[in-house]
Amino acid sequence: MYMPVHIHTIETRLADADILTAVARLFDQPKGVGAARITTACREGIVALTGFTDSLLARQRAAELVKAIRGVRGVLNELSVRTPDVPDGELRRRVQQALAQDPAVSGYVLDCRAYAGAVTVEGTVQSWAEAQLVLQVLFGVPGLRQLHNHLVVRGGPLTNSDAEITTQIQAFLTWDIRVQSTRIDVLTIDGVVYLTGAVGSAAEHDQVVTTAYVAGARCVKADELHVAYWAQDPALSRQKFAPKADADVAQAIRDALRYDPRLDPLLPTVQVRAGVVTLLGTLSNLRARQAAEQDARNVLGTWEVHNLLKVRSAQPEPDAHIQAQVQAALLHDSYVRRRCFAVQVTNGCVQLAGVVPDHFDRERAADVAAGINGVVEVLNHVRLAAAPGVQVAPDTGEAVPPTLALLSREAMDAQLAQRLHQHYHWSALLHNQPIDLGVRAGRVTLSGTVGSWLARQQAVSEAYACGATDVNNHLRIIA
Repeated sequence: MYMPVHIHTIETRLADADILTAVARLFDQPKGVGAARITTACREGIVALTGFTDSLLARQRAAELVKAIRGVRGVLNELSVRTPDVPDGELRRRVQQALAQDPAVSGYVLDCRAYAGAVTVEGTVQSWAEAQLVLQVLFGVPGLRQLHNHLVVRGGPLTNSDAEITTQIQAFLTWDIRVQSTRIDVLTIDGVVYLTGAVGSAAEHDQVVTTAYVAGARCVKADELHVAYWAQDPALSRQKFAPKADADVAQAIRDALRYDPRLDPLLPTVQVRAGVVTLLGTLSNLRARQAAEQDARNVLGTWEVHNLLKVRSAQPEPDAHIQAQVQAALLHDSYVRRRCFAVQVTNGCVQLAGVVPDHFDRERAADVAAGINGVVEVLNHVRLAAAPGVQVAPDTGEAVPPTLALLSREAMDAQLAQRLHQHYHWSALLHNQPIDLGVRAGRVTLSGTVGSWLARQQAVSEAYACGATDVNNHLRIIA
């Protein structure tokens, strides 16, 4: 059965009750947040999250997912973290191991102390972005309930003037596809950046603040940068998305790569032709290769990326050592530690096999493996446990016997289409994109157009999260 659904709506009213319904639908899909233990409330577009999750990473992810919902103006995150008690020595060992395994932060000089589920991290880093990399690694350590950040940002040998910081922020915002609003004003005084204006979503608001810090802000004041649904009007950003010259796109990508601490000092070579970006060169780890492609795709005017970057570690690790590190990382990951994976490594190439209940766990396993020093490639052969409609045990990922009231294939496809329609309708990124979708036997076909690769990728991710067994993506990117 093929069920076409055209996604293109214009919102005139965003009620708190409707936003809460959208949040409930979002958390109802496998997203890695443990939504059954989260209580939500909404007042004037501000969503409050209470209850608990089982990791700091899930706590952070829950807030990020809600901020991407249309109409959400902000998130009050009061979630606590509940995990089994871990002895201080063991927790400190896990923290040190996680930092040592991550290729981006393994060279940082850090001191970590653990006490009663809380970890204090101290050390000096060169930028705000480097500090965020450290915190992100620590968020994923199981058993960690609180994180006290005492990192000191020293900065580079040269400090930009206020005018230079303002100019850099404006340039980044101009070229960032994640920031669609053109109604943002930037003022820098003594290193403090003041942001005013309007953006279309809470997620976009966060991205603007992040951009200011990346560009060298000592502090960011964004209380007067408001989230308003009218700022999502495509007519307001039409000028920003006008065609760009290849040379300008290439320079914007080089600037983005230069500010990314995940990359090596010797940056990739960037070539752009008719919006198609080619990345050339050699990097020291797989995460850096992935980051370079991500940075390029986030630049306005990029329609496709050919990632020809090679991964070559300065000190190659033995395959047996890499295999042990990947297995340990999967075993202790906050999300997939209850799953069983087979890991095989040949010349730094990791092959993953196993069975998981949803697409999120499958992608997470590959991401964990890619974050280990010495890994040059990940081949993900992990399979989903069952087709939609077959119930799966949440802890083991194994299929359980079907009930007597199984839905027909046609009814299941109709439900999947309806779920996806609702997700697209409430997505701050996708709600105004002319996307057509069809569902047949659990397979989702996407056609139509979107304005960026980010929207194209999000459309696929939402389809899998809603229960698609496969996604046939025919979406075209048109500004």
